[in-house]
Amino acid sequence: MCVRSKLMKGLAVVAVLTLIFLALGDGTVFAQDKKPAATTTKKEPAASKPSVSKPRVTFVEIGSVNCIPCRAMQPIMKAVEEEYKGQVKVVFHDVWTPQGKEDAMKYNIRVIPTQVFLDKDGNEYFRHEGYFPKEGVVDILKKGGLK
Repeated sequence: MCVRSKLMKGLAVVAVLTLIFLALGDGTVFAQDKKPAATTTKKEPAASKPSVSKPRVTFVEIGSVNCIPCRAMQPIMKAVEEEYKGQVKVVFHDVWTPQGKEDAMKYNIRVIPTQVFLDKDGNEYFRHEGYFPKEGVVDILKKGGLK
């Protein structure tokens, strides 16, 4: 193998690693102490509120607070949670936490972000990998029975 080929392969490896670190945001790959800027988990209704029914859809977002496309999903998750209060439960799992790693394995996650949509019985009816615009999320939620 010539010196030029070795150099080109080495530069390609460095370029790929640089892109990976840039995609993770600030370069802290295994940071676990960061929390998402927006509240991303829907709190269960209090037992004293019998008028609140079980959500029709659970919107599970599996990603990381260090991932740029995952961060872009945060405002969408918050908006969906507010607009469809009571009809949808929004859950976020950070794959860089011990529990998030277990959840990623449970859902067989290959890339982040991944959105998993569960019906009222907890059965998956749709999955999307990558950034998912709000309009697409809403369309899938409506297929799950949201009004």
